[in-house]
Amino acid sequence: MLITLVAVALLAFYVAWNLGANDVANAMGTSVGSKAVTLKQALIIAGVLEFTGAVLFGHEVTQTLATKIANPTLFAATPQIFVVGMVTVLISCGVWLQIATSRGLPVSSSHAVVGAIAGFSWVALGVNAIDWSSIGLITIGWVLTPLISGAIAALFYSQIKYWILDQPNQVVQLQEWIPWLSTILLGVFGVIVLPSLTEPLTNFVIEQAGFPIPAYDIPLLTGAIAAVGLTIISWRQLEDLGEVEEKFPPQTQELPSIQNSVERLFGRFQLLSACFVAFAHGSNDVGNAIAPLAAIVYINRTGSVPTDGITIPIWILILGGAGIVGGLAVWGKKVIATIGENIIALQPSSGFCAELATATTILIASRLGLPVSTSHALVGGVVGIGLVQNIKSIKFKTLQGIAAAWLITIPVSAGLCAAIFSIARILFL
Repeated sequence: MLITLVAVALLAFYVAWNLGANDVANAMGTSVGSKAVTLKQALIIAGVLEFTGAVLFGHEVTQTLATKIANPTLFAATPQIFVVGMVTVLISCGVWLQIATSRGLPVSSSHAVVGAIAGFSWVALGVNAIDWSSIGLITIGWVLTPLISGAIAALFYSQIKYWILDQPNQVVQLQEWIPWLSTILLGVFGVIVLPSLTEPLTNFVIEQAGFPIPAYDIPLLTGAIAAVGLTIISWRQLEDLGEVEEKFPPQTQELPSIQNSVERLFGRFQLLSACFVAFAHGSNDVGNAIAPLAAIVYINRTGSVPTDGITIPIWILILGGAGIVGGLAVWGKKVIATIGENIIALQPSSGFCAELATATTILIASRLGLPVSTSHALVGGVVGIGLVQNIKSIKFKTLQGIAAAWLITIPVSAGLCAAIFSIARILFL
């Protein structure tokens, strides 16, 4: 069994590697495309934050995928079938993600894992072994996510374009908008990240110090302080830009350089938004790689199939985080180029809006209980920006390839896993 566990751990690392190569582009593709950061900087930033998010907060999604997609009670009498099935899930997902990455196509690792689990479950125990309600929710999320994200991105960018970028005195306009931009940015991402980050402090204040404060007081206070701090720092950075504008009025030929300075400040906002997306992505999507491993480890320890929440050993989270970082560093360039450069040409202001729309969409979907794909959200956001700029700027040939990859991910991963499981069952069961 030890040899089996080592082999399964290596397979989980392989899936995490491919997940890092494909999905992490969602966090950094627009930042690289808009030149807010270099590719090397993006790899370092995303690597640190993806790993941190995966290790600190990756257990919840892992529990869900390990116990909710297939009906675990139907496997109670035959845990060995469940083990073989989860191994084939890892193989099929890793192969499909690698194929998509080699072609530079951003696909949903969540959909690949769900499709693979459904595929082996169907072959093993029939159609009733699949939780069809989960599949239905994923289908709804697939349709709605890019539409909602595109609409939000178009709304954000149209306002920034009208009130700042198209104004003759851009620096002054941006100065007035900085408090609002800081509040929106830290508000959206703070709701995703801050409650989890400040939970230990909140518990200490309530339980140890004896102050019965509402659970969200500390996250709200932290976000407010951060928003004020970001506003003050950004205002100071704009002082130099104001001097440039006084020296070179908008009527002169120096306007492009001011424009660039304004975009550089938006680049700092975009970098911060990309950091939040990377952290949230690591905490959410690492489960796609390590859930089958966690289920197998549980069966090995208890002799039974997990039917409810399970404890994820820290070494499994570290394994998944390390795989994500490795795959991003070695194979992540193609998908980053697809999202950041091959749909529309991005500036930091437009990239910032796309990332903000992505986070807002994911937040809304989470509140509604809908499983969504970061890939779908970000591509929808980028297209929404393109519709505001100029519909002719959108490279629809790239979108056709992305949409085709989205459409076939679930059936391909399901069919691939079903075929591999059929062979494995003959050989090992």
